[in-house]
Amino acid sequence: MILIPLPAYGFDPTEAAVPWWYVYKAGHRIVFATPDGMPSHADPRLVNEGFGLWSPFLMTRTDSLEKYREMVSDHAFQHPLSYDDVNTKQITAVLIPGGHEKGVKTLLESARMQQIMVELFDRDVPVGAVCHGVVLLARSRSPKTGRSVLFGRKTAALTNFMELSAWWMTRWSLGDYYRTYPITVQDEVAASLAKPDDFQNGPFWLRRDTESKPERGFVVRDGNYLSARWPGDCHHFGQAYVQLLAEQLSGGDPDKQSV
Repeated sequence: MILIPLPAYGFDPTEAAVPWWYVYKAGHRIVFATPDGMPSHADPRLVNEGFGLWSPFLMTRTDSLEKYREMVSDHAFQHPLSYDDVNTKQITAVLIPGGHEKGVKTLLESARMQQIMVELFDRDVPVGAVCHGVVLLARSRSPKTGRSVLFGRKTAALTNFMELSAWWMTRWSLGDYYRTYPITVQDEVAASLAKPDDFQNGPFWLRRDTESKPERGFVVRDGNYLSARWPGDCHHFGQAYVQLLAEQLSGGDPDKQSV
C-alpha cells in the first residue's frame, strides 16, 4: 500500500496528481493521509485563480489539472486516513508531493509524519519526494543518530534559483507567497546532508517535461529514494517512481543515479 501524505490544504496539484496518476495507472493500491482525516485541497491559485500576467509561466498546465480533478474524485482521496491512524507496517512505499502555499506547513511540521518517515526509511521502502516534500524528510531525524534520514543521501529539491526567481516575479503583488519559510528549501535541505554536493541542482535551463518527453525533467535516485525539484519534473518523476516500485517488487537492487 502506497502512502501519499497531504497537508490540510495548499499542496501543488501537479506534484501530487501527476505522480499519483502514474502509480494509479500501474495498478498500485494508494492511501492518502491528512492531519485530521479530512480531504485536502490544492492551492487555489494554482488550480483556478492564476497569476495574472505571470500565469503562462507559473500556472498549472491543463493536462495536470485534468489529472488533479481525476485524483480528487477518487474514493481513496475522498476518504483519507489521519496522520495518527497510519500504520507503517502496512505501508510499502511513500510518495510526498510539495507546494509552497502556507498550508503545506501542516505536513512539513508534523511530528507524527516525521516519525513515520523515519520508520519507513529504517525499513528501506521506496520513498519519492518532490519540491517542498523533501523538506519533510530533511526534518525527519532518526533518534538513533540524531541526523536527518537524508544524511548520506543525494537529493534534489526546489532550488534557490527556482524559489527566489518566482518570489521576485510576484513579490509586489503576492508578497511572500513563494516564500513558505524565511530559509529557502535548498538551504534547509542542504544543511541536513552529509556533503554540500549531495544536493543536486540539475540543469540550469528549465524545461517542463511531458508524458511523451520525460527526459526534459530531472530526478535524482539514490537506492530506494527518488527526488525531483518542481512541477516541471513530475512526468519523469512519476515514471521513474513506477519503475522503482517495479524493481522493488522484483527484488532488484537499484544503483545511485541522477538524470
